[in-house]
Amino acid sequence: MNPNKALWEKGDFTKIADSMRNSGTALVAQLGVTKGMEVLDLGCGDGTTAIPAAKLGANVLGVDIAANLVMAGNRRAQAEGLTNCTFQEGDATDLHELSDRRFDLLVTIFGAMFAPKPMDVARELVRVTRPGGRIVMGNWIPGDPTLVAQILKISSSYTPPPPEGFISPMLWGMEDHVTERFAAAGVAKEDISFVRDTFHFELPGAPSELLGRFKQYYGPTMNAFEAAEKNGKAADLQRELEDLFNRQNKSGNGTTFIPATFLKVTVTRR
Repeated sequence: MNPNKALWEKGDFTKIADSMRNSGTALVAQLGVTKGMEVLDLGCGDGTTAIPAAKLGANVLGVDIAANLVMAGNRRAQAEGLTNCTFQEGDATDLHELSDRRFDLLVTIFGAMFAPKPMDVARELVRVTRPGGRIVMGNWIPGDPTLVAQILKISSSYTPPPPEGFISPMLWGMEDHVTERFAAAGVAKEDISFVRDTFHFELPGAPSELLGRFKQYYGPTMNAFEAAEKNGKAADLQRELEDLFNRQNKSGNGTTFIPATFLKVTVTRR
């Protein structure tokens, strides 16, 4: 199996996505989505941004590599009565089933950044977006002090080194790498803009509940705990993550409200 597919089907990202719904809706509200717009949500999970876009009247296709998330997205759309929102499996490095210049807006929030072959990803994003359309990416930032970058940093310190030739997904959070990748796909530097934005993880329970979800359902964290168990270091990993989640929590009332900074990339397709 494709290792990327195996990673994201390993857990159940819907359990994490439940804590991200409000931020997904807020982000989509900023994108100027209008009725009848053709939207592709790539690496869509179960629809945290796809479903809000469909509720605004767009015709939305959600594409994800994980079959379990595609099924969950279709269930959510059906439960909402959204006939203008469908989900299907696909790989961000090769969207051969999608025609050139099809979409007015391509959204990929913490999605395509995790696909291998970033140059291929950039080319595919540009190819399926029509001239005059936009690509909006949300990418975690390497070394950022907020939650997700730190989860991934801590987790990587407990796992074996990646295979030779591995390209870190976190490089999508660096402006020079993003510019280089889209330039190779034919996008002028002046058509790429960057801003730092924030997603919030929200739960009515304590931060330990959110950590429990990452431990049980988030592929990279699951792998880290499996590796740590083999090395007798699972308790150390647990302590590091508990400290991180508690320090980052901003709610002050026993619930969970944790911000995570990301790089929002906007590409205008000429």
